[in-house]
Amino acid sequence: MSGHNKWSTIKHKKGAADAKRGKIFSRLAKELTVIAKQGGGDPDMNPSLRTIIAKAKAVNMPADNIDRAIKKGTGEIAGNVLEELIYEGYAAGGVGLIVIALTDNKNRAAAEIRHIFNKQGSSFATQGSVSRGFERKGQFFIEAEGVDEDQLMDVVLEAGAEDMVRDGEQFEVLTEPGAFVAVNDALTAAGVTPLSGEVTLIPLTPVPVSEKTVAASVMRFVDVLEDNDDVQNVYTNMDVDDAIMAELSEEG
Repeated sequence: MSGHNKWSTIKHKKGAADAKRGKIFSRLAKELTVIAKQGGGDPDMNPSLRTIIAKAKAVNMPADNIDRAIKKGTGEIAGNVLEELIYEGYAAGGVGLIVIALTDNKNRAAAEIRHIFNKQGSSFATQGSVSRGFERKGQFFIEAEGVDEDQLMDVVLEAGAEDMVRDGEQFEVLTEPGAFVAVNDALTAAGVTPLSGEVTLIPLTPVPVSEKTVAASVMRFVDVLEDNDDVQNVYTNMDVDDAIMAELSEEG
Protein backbone atom coordinates (compact mmCIF):
# COMPACT_ATOMS: atom_id res chain seq x y z
CA MET A 1 0.00 0.00 0.00
CA SER A 2 1.31 3.40 -0.85
CA GLY A 3 2.15 5.42 2.24
CA HIS A 4 -1.02 7.37 2.90
CA ASN A 5 -1.93 9.88 5.52
CA LYS A 6 -3.63 8.03 8.38
CA TRP A 7 -4.83 11.37 9.65
CA SER A 8 -7.20 11.53 6.69
CA THR A 9 -9.22 8.67 8.17
CA ILE A 10 -9.46 10.29 11.58
CA LYS A 11 -10.07 13.67 10.03
CA HIS A 12 -12.98 12.21 8.10
CA LYS A 13 -14.50 10.79 11.27
CA LYS A 14 -14.12 14.13 13.04
CA GLY A 15 -15.56 15.99 10.09
CA ALA A 16 -18.59 13.71 9.92
CA ALA A 17 -19.25 14.36 13.59
CA ASP A 18 -18.84 18.10 13.92
CA ALA A 19 -18.69 19.78 10.52
CA LYS A 20 -21.19 22.57 10.00
CA ARG A 21 -23.81 21.51 7.48
CA GLY A 22 -23.96 24.95 5.88
CA LYS A 23 -20.21 24.93 5.28
CA ILE A 24 -20.39 21.51 3.65
CA PHE A 25 -23.23 22.58 1.37
CA SER A 26 -21.41 25.78 0.40
CA ARG A 27 -18.28 23.88 -0.61
CA LEU A 28 -20.24 21.26 -2.52
CA ALA A 29 -22.19 24.00 -4.33
CA LYS A 30 -18.92 25.57 -5.48
CA GLU A 31 -17.65 22.21 -6.73
CA LEU A 32 -20.90 21.53 -8.57
CA THR A 33 -20.77 24.95 -10.23
CA VAL A 34 -17.15 24.62 -11.35
CA ILE A 35 -17.52 21.02 -12.58
CA ALA A 36 -20.73 21.86 -14.47
CA LYS A 37 -18.98 24.83 -16.09
CA GLN A 38 -16.05 22.64 -17.15
CA GLY A 39 -17.92 19.58 -18.41
CA GLY A 40 -21.58 20.51 -18.79
CA GLY A 41 -24.65 20.06 -16.61
CA ASP A 42 -25.67 16.56 -17.75
CA PRO A 43 -24.36 14.00 -15.23
CA ASP A 44 -24.66 11.22 -17.82
CA MET A 45 -22.16 13.07 -20.00
CA ASN A 46 -20.05 14.47 -17.16
CA PRO A 47 -18.78 11.67 -14.86
CA SER A 48 -17.16 14.15 -12.49
CA LEU A 49 -20.49 15.89 -12.04
CA ARG A 50 -22.20 12.55 -11.39
CA THR A 51 -19.69 11.82 -8.67
CA ILE A 52 -20.09 15.14 -6.88
CA ILE A 53 -23.89 14.87 -7.09
CA ALA A 54 -23.66 11.49 -5.36
CA LYS A 55 -21.41 13.05 -2.73
CA ALA A 56 -23.91 15.89 -2.20
CA LYS A 57 -26.83 13.49 -1.86
CA ALA A 58 -24.87 11.40 0.64
CA VAL A 59 -24.82 14.37 3.04
CA ASN A 60 -28.48 15.17 2.36
CA MET A 61 -27.88 18.35 0.39
CA PRO A 62 -31.31 19.50 -0.87
CA ALA A 63 -32.04 18.73 -4.53
CA ASP A 64 -32.90 22.39 -5.16
CA ASN A 65 -29.46 23.45 -3.93
CA ILE A 66 -27.79 20.90 -6.21
CA ASP A 67 -29.85 21.97 -9.24
CA ARG A 68 -29.21 25.68 -8.60
CA ALA A 69 -25.45 25.17 -8.29
CA ILE A 70 -25.33 23.21 -11.55
CA LYS A 71 -27.36 25.85 -13.39
CA LYS A 72 -24.96 28.54 -12.18
CA GLY A 73 -22.16 26.54 -13.79
CA THR A 74 -23.98 26.13 -17.10
CA GLY A 75 -25.02 29.79 -17.14
CA GLU A 76 -28.76 29.14 -16.80
CA ILE A 77 -28.68 31.11 -13.55
CA ALA A 78 -26.49 34.16 -13.00
CA GLY A 79 -23.66 33.60 -10.55
CA ASN A 80 -20.20 34.82 -9.65
CA VAL A 81 -17.26 33.48 -11.63
CA LEU A 82 -15.21 31.16 -9.44
CA GLU A 83 -11.46 30.72 -9.81
CA GLU A 84 -9.36 27.93 -8.35
CA LEU A 85 -6.26 29.09 -6.46
CA ILE A 86 -3.55 26.88 -4.98
CA TYR A 87 -1.27 27.86 -2.11
CA GLU A 88 1.57 25.84 -0.62
CA GLY A 89 3.50 26.14 2.60
CA TYR A 90 4.78 24.41 5.71
CA ALA A 91 3.43 23.94 9.21
CA ALA A 92 5.20 22.84 12.41
CA GLY A 93 7.55 19.89 12.10
CA GLY A 94 8.16 20.51 8.40
CA VAL A 95 4.69 19.24 7.52
CA GLY A 96 3.67 20.34 4.04
CA LEU A 97 0.35 22.04 3.34
CA ILE A 98 -1.56 22.46 0.09
CA VAL A 99 -4.53 24.82 0.22
CA ILE A 100 -7.12 24.78 -2.56
CA ALA A 101 -9.43 27.78 -2.75
CA LEU A 102 -12.45 28.45 -4.96
CA THR A 103 -13.22 32.15 -4.91
CA ASP A 104 -14.93 34.97 -6.74
CA ASN A 105 -12.31 37.41 -5.44
CA LYS A 106 -8.73 36.15 -5.75
CA ASN A 107 -7.21 39.26 -4.14
CA ARG A 108 -9.35 38.81 -1.02
CA ALA A 109 -8.64 35.09 -0.86
CA ALA A 110 -4.89 35.57 -1.25
CA ALA A 111 -4.77 38.27 1.42
CA GLU A 112 -6.85 36.32 3.94
CA ILE A 113 -5.03 33.03 3.44
CA ARG A 114 -1.64 34.76 3.60
CA HIS A 115 -2.76 36.40 6.87
CA ILE A 116 -3.61 32.96 8.30
CA PHE A 117 -0.19 31.64 7.33
CA ASN A 118 1.50 34.65 8.93
CA LYS A 119 -0.45 34.26 12.17
CA GLN A 120 0.64 30.62 12.31
CA GLY A 121 4.28 31.66 11.89
CA SER A 122 4.49 30.47 8.30
CA SER A 123 4.45 31.87 4.78
CA PHE A 124 3.67 30.72 1.26
CA ALA A 125 6.21 28.36 -0.29
CA THR A 126 7.31 28.32 -3.91
CA GLN A 127 4.66 26.83 -6.18
CA GLY A 128 5.40 23.13 -6.65
CA SER A 129 7.77 22.77 -3.71
CA VAL A 130 5.11 20.97 -1.65
CA SER A 131 2.76 19.63 -4.33
CA ARG A 132 5.49 17.61 -6.03
CA GLY A 133 5.39 15.37 -2.95
CA PHE A 134 1.74 14.43 -3.55
CA GLU A 135 -0.10 12.39 -6.16
CA ARG A 136 -3.71 12.70 -7.26
CA LYS A 137 -5.77 9.61 -6.40
CA GLY A 138 -9.36 8.53 -5.97
CA GLN A 139 -9.93 7.54 -2.35
CA PHE A 140 -12.84 5.80 -0.63
CA PHE A 141 -13.37 5.01 3.04
CA ILE A 142 -15.81 2.16 3.73
CA GLU A 143 -17.10 1.00 7.12
CA ALA A 144 -15.60 -2.42 7.80
CA GLU A 145 -18.36 -3.74 10.05
CA GLY A 146 -20.63 -6.20 8.25
CA VAL A 147 -18.53 -6.16 5.07
CA ASP A 148 -16.88 -9.26 3.62
CA GLU A 149 -13.32 -8.12 2.90
CA ASP A 150 -12.65 -10.61 0.11
CA GLN A 151 -15.90 -9.79 -1.70
CA LEU A 152 -15.28 -6.06 -1.38
CA MET A 153 -11.76 -6.43 -2.71
CA ASP A 154 -13.04 -8.38 -5.72
CA VAL A 155 -15.58 -5.65 -6.46
CA VAL A 156 -13.16 -2.73 -6.31
CA LEU A 157 -10.23 -4.42 -8.06
CA GLU A 158 -12.41 -5.66 -10.92
CA ALA A 159 -13.69 -2.09 -11.34
CA GLY A 160 -10.13 -0.77 -11.65
CA ALA A 161 -9.02 0.12 -8.11
CA GLU A 162 -5.29 0.00 -7.40
CA ASP A 163 -5.41 -1.26 -3.84
CA MET A 164 -7.51 -1.78 -0.74
CA VAL A 165 -6.34 -1.96 2.87
CA ARG A 166 -8.01 -2.19 6.24
CA ASP A 167 -7.21 0.73 8.52
CA GLY A 168 -8.82 0.20 11.90
CA GLU A 169 -12.60 0.16 11.54
CA GLN A 170 -12.51 1.15 7.88
CA PHE A 171 -11.32 -0.03 4.50
CA GLU A 172 -9.43 2.45 2.34
CA VAL A 173 -9.61 2.02 -1.43
CA LEU A 174 -7.28 3.90 -3.78
CA THR A 175 -7.79 4.38 -7.52
CA GLU A 176 -6.32 6.32 -10.38
CA PRO A 177 -8.44 9.46 -10.90
CA GLY A 178 -9.75 8.09 -14.19
CA ALA A 179 -11.06 4.93 -12.49
CA PHE A 180 -12.82 6.74 -9.65
CA VAL A 181 -16.27 6.84 -11.26
CA ALA A 182 -16.10 3.16 -12.33
CA VAL A 183 -15.21 2.08 -8.78
CA ASN A 184 -17.90 4.32 -7.33
CA ASP A 185 -20.48 2.80 -9.70
CA ALA A 186 -19.31 -0.73 -8.84
CA LEU A 187 -19.71 -0.05 -5.11
CA THR A 188 -23.22 1.30 -5.71
CA ALA A 189 -24.13 -1.78 -7.78
CA ALA A 190 -22.82 -4.00 -4.96
CA GLY A 191 -24.96 -2.17 -2.41
CA VAL A 192 -21.97 -0.64 -0.64
CA THR A 193 -22.26 2.98 0.50
CA PRO A 194 -18.84 4.53 1.23
CA LEU A 195 -18.39 6.79 4.24
CA SER A 196 -16.62 9.13 1.86
CA GLY A 197 -15.31 9.15 -1.68
CA GLU A 198 -13.34 11.79 -3.53
CA VAL A 199 -10.45 12.48 -5.84
CA THR A 200 -7.82 13.82 -3.50
CA LEU A 201 -4.11 14.40 -3.00
CA ILE A 202 -2.15 11.60 -1.31
CA PRO A 203 1.37 12.26 0.06
CA LEU A 204 4.11 10.21 -1.57
CA THR A 205 6.31 10.45 1.52
CA PRO A 206 4.34 11.25 4.69
CA VAL A 207 6.14 13.29 7.35
CA PRO A 208 6.07 11.36 10.65
CA VAL A 209 4.96 13.39 13.68
CA SER A 210 5.58 11.84 17.09
CA GLU A 211 5.20 14.94 19.28
CA LYS A 212 1.74 15.84 20.52
CA THR A 213 2.40 19.59 20.49
CA VAL A 214 3.50 19.48 16.85
CA ALA A 215 0.47 17.44 15.79
CA ALA A 216 -1.87 19.78 17.68
CA SER A 217 -0.24 22.81 16.07
CA VAL A 218 -0.69 21.41 12.55
CA MET A 219 -4.30 20.50 13.25
CA ARG A 220 -5.04 24.01 14.54
CA PHE A 221 -3.45 25.48 11.42
CA VAL A 222 -5.63 23.31 9.19
CA ASP A 223 -8.77 24.07 11.20
CA VAL A 224 -8.23 27.82 10.86
CA LEU A 225 -7.66 27.50 7.11
CA GLU A 226 -10.78 25.38 6.67
CA ASP A 227 -12.84 27.98 8.52
CA ASN A 228 -12.11 30.46 5.73
CA ASP A 229 -15.03 30.75 3.30
CA ASP A 230 -12.81 30.65 0.21
CA VAL A 231 -10.87 27.54 1.24
CA GLN A 232 -12.21 24.39 -0.37
CA ASN A 233 -9.69 21.77 0.74
CA VAL A 234 -6.50 21.53 2.78
CA TYR A 235 -4.09 18.63 2.27
CA THR A 236 -1.14 17.70 4.47
CA ASN A 237 1.55 15.04 4.46
CA MET A 238 1.40 14.63 8.25
CA ASP A 239 1.53 11.03 9.52
CA VAL A 240 0.65 11.14 13.20
CA ASP A 241 1.58 8.52 15.75
CA ASP A 242 -1.62 6.56 16.49
CA ALA A 243 -1.41 7.03 20.26
CA ILE A 244 -1.03 10.80 19.90
CA MET A 245 -3.87 11.00 17.42
CA ALA A 246 -6.12 9.08 19.82
CA GLU A 247 -5.28 11.54 22.63
CA LEU A 248 -5.99 14.57 20.44
CA SER A 249 -9.23 13.09 19.17
CA GLU A 250 -10.44 12.51 22.73
CA GLU A 251 -9.59 16.11 23.61
CA GLY A 252 -11.87 17.21 20.81
